[in-house]
Amino acid sequence: MINSEARAQRRQRLDALRESVLHRPVLARHLSEGFNGRWSRRQWAHASLFATLGMLVAAIVPGFRAIEPATPLTPALHSMALPLPTLPMARLRGQPGDSWQAVRVERGQTLGALFEQFNIPAATLQRVMKQPGARESLSRLKPGMELQFDVPVPAPGQQVALRGLRFDRGDSHRVELSLDGENIREKVIERQTETRTVVLSGKVGRSLFRSARKLGLSPSNVNTLTGEIFKYDIDFNEDVGANDRFSVVVEQTWREGELVKTGPVLAATFTTGKKLHSGFRFERNGKPEYFTGDGRPLKKSFIRMPIPYARLTSGFGARRHPVLGRMRMHKGVDYAAGTGTPIMAAGDARVVSAGWQGGYGNAVVLDHGRGYTTLYGHMSRLGKIKRGQRIGQGTVIGYVGTTGMSTGPHLHYEFRINGVHRNPLSITMPPPEPLTGGPLAQFRKQTSVALARIQEVENIIYADVSPVSSKVAAVASKPGKKG
Repeated sequence: MINSEARAQRRQRLDALRESVLHRPVLARHLSEGFNGRWSRRQWAHASLFATLGMLVAAIVPGFRAIEPATPLTPALHSMALPLPTLPMARLRGQPGDSWQAVRVERGQTLGALFEQFNIPAATLQRVMKQPGARESLSRLKPGMELQFDVPVPAPGQQVALRGLRFDRGDSHRVELSLDGENIREKVIERQTETRTVVLSGKVGRSLFRSARKLGLSPSNVNTLTGEIFKYDIDFNEDVGANDRFSVVVEQTWREGELVKTGPVLAATFTTGKKLHSGFRFERNGKPEYFTGDGRPLKKSFIRMPIPYARLTSGFGARRHPVLGRMRMHKGVDYAAGTGTPIMAAGDARVVSAGWQGGYGNAVVLDHGRGYTTLYGHMSRLGKIKRGQRIGQGTVIGYVGTTGMSTGPHLHYEFRINGVHRNPLSITMPPPEPLTGGPLAQFRKQTSVALARIQEVENIIYADVSPVSSKVAAVASKPGKKG
């Protein structure tokens, strides 16, 4: 009995001891199994993650602190007492002259449109236009022209009574019209102008037109350079580079510190690569032309193609006629172009005939002197020319068509010497007549000022381009010595 109870108690103690041993954490065992002197790959990954998080917290948390605004640097300011202009009595009393408003004329704008803009009655416009000299100055307004109106502040929906109008009559006179009822008083104010002969020089850059305009040249000046002076020697689409230079001598008119107008090109030079081209303006027989430094005309006697950018479709010589269907001599060349394309005179000439001419249809024949004549056929219509009229090279004499014996719109162009047909594409064109005798001496004297200006400016501009510099000096000094 005693032994059974003792065994039961012993078993309970063993069970209790076993339970306590099983539930007690054994650190040594964990250490022995979890760390054996080396970190596992998982432990290294956990350590790197915890380190990265710690660095991010250390970097971000200080940024949440209140940031003090930076104190801007205020420049030192100084107050100055400046006298204000006194108000005119007209402004104080609300009399006429207190509200002049200036407007710049835009392209296509008329005086009637400006009067309507200010809500001025049309009857007032008619009275102004009847004023002597007003119609000549105001009937055709040029873009950029300034007009000044003296008008009161109108009431809503009411027309305005014009009190005064100012406009320019020429470069040196301003007209002021004062309207008082039915009466108009005119006052002419003389404005001082100054004319300067200047040399404008620069590089072509990205655009010749843009560079020239920035220097102060007018669109007409740029067209003179490209379409009159240098068009025979320079292909402005292929030959000109961004570093090529140009110099232009012009007369500029200034008024009250403002450039009023730029005159025609008196002289110009242009370099393409290391080649120098020059041209000088001179009036021969009352007509302005451009010449080289030694007095030779820059304009050729004839232009090769009466139609720009046309396509040659039939050459000079024997061929099968497209309408007759048999072999026949083709006494000219054909240029295909769209109906209505302008046709230009190949050279200065007198109109021999203009009208219908058999198989040529509408045709024009020009006499250029010295035995040279040209014919232009199959026109859709003629230009504003008539028989016996003298016209200049480049004058539009008609428009491309397909009249007469023609299968499509084109120009038939013939070139004759003493009545004999010649191939206009291969013939050597006669050189233009140079200046001689008195005109040549007058040319050298007249261009001496422009030559001196070019030499002075270009010797500086082209100082770093020795081949060009020597040529410029030669061009500028050679005619001067002879004059």
